[in-house]
Amino acid sequence: MQVGIIPTREAQTIAEESGLDLVEVSPDSKPPVCKIMNYSKYKYQMEISEKLKKKKQTQIIVKEIKIRPKIDKNDLNTKRKQVEKFLKNNNKVKITVMFRGREIVHKELGMKVLDDLVNDLNGNFAVELKPKLEGYNMIMILSPS
Repeated sequence: MQVGIIPTREAQTIAEESGLDLVEVSPDSKPPVCKIMNYSKYKYQMEISEKLKKKKQTQIIVKEIKIRPKIDKNDLNTKRKQVEKFLKNNNKVKITVMFRGREIVHKELGMKVLDDLVNDLNGNFAVELKPKLEGYNMIMILSPS
């Protein structure tokens, strides 16, 4: 039931007579909106709704795989299986190719390793960030689709 705009003292008196609390619901509005209700029950319902919101939230976790440009085929297969497992668990995967010293001159080796890895992957995924060079590291990010 809406009463309309009434003085605060009058609203408090009405709340006390009915054995309830005067709760300010929206303090920013002009005039502030208040309700006459059981405050402890209202607080309990708010806590339950917050818990439900947290339960429905999903965190996106970024897993990282580090490889070298001169990685062996078997090692690359092991890393590929790891990437597939991460993608299956709905995690993003950041693949980093680390160059040392003069290896940075041969960026094409890093690109070839990343291309081989992506071509060998099974399952649904999307390339979120194409391979790019940051200092001595080449980075690519894959996400599940």
